[in-house]
Parts: sequence; structure tokens; C-alpha cells
Amino acid sequence: MKISKQARRDAKELFRSCRVNGLLDDAKVRQVVQRVIAGKPRGYLAILSHFERLVKLELDRRTARVESPAPLAGPQQAAIRANLARRYGEGLIFSFTQAPGLIGGLRVQVGSDVFDGSVQARLAGLESTL
Repeated sequence: MKISKQARRDAKELFRSCRVNGLLDDAKVRQVVQRVIAGKPRGYLAILSHFERLVKLELDRRTARVESPAPLAGPQQAAIRANLARRYGEGLIFSFTQAPGLIGGLRVQVGSDVFDGSVQARLAGLESTL
């Protein structure tokens, strides 16, 4: 679906109104969607489509995925949370998962930033140089 410039502007304005102290407020997002659906302004489907895209991008940007070969203990998780919060700010959503294929080390992804200190990545790097 082609989205008009006006629909994009309206969606961006709605998106900005859902931010509180730089973070997205879930309650305001739900409220905005309900109001747009109830009011049905011109091009409301395009507005909601672009608004959904903006919300997804923001959630991806604020999600930290941490992969490790073994479960991390509480203090290790707390240290990772603190370091990432210091770097990216408060309001991150953390996801700790196990990936036995990593062999050792950690792989951390926050938005489009990837920090890969795993043995698997180092072996792949060595393989590509040979």
C-alpha cells in the first residue's frame, strides 16, 4: 500500500505524542489506535499502517537480545543490564536466551548494533581469512 505524505506526517505526529520522557508509552499507543479507529479520518488505514511501522522500529531499537551458550547467573545478568543501560539509556527490554552453538562468549544485539564476542564468531572470522 502506498502511503501519502499527509498520512506519514499524521502518523509521525501521533507517534511523537505517545512518547513520555523519550520512551514509548504503551497505554498512549493503545489510546491513539483506538481514537484513530473510532474517528476514521481520511486515510486512517495508511496512518495506522505507518504508525505501526514506527512503533515496531522503536521497540526493536529498545530491545536488547543477549545470547549465551549457558544460562547466565543473576549477577551476570545484572551486570549486563547495567552496562547496556549506561550505554543506551533506561527503558531497554532485555531478552536472555541460550544458544549452545556459540561455544563460549556472548552475543548482544541492541537494535541494529551487534556485539559478538563468541567463539563461534571468532572461528568464522578465522575461516573467512583462510
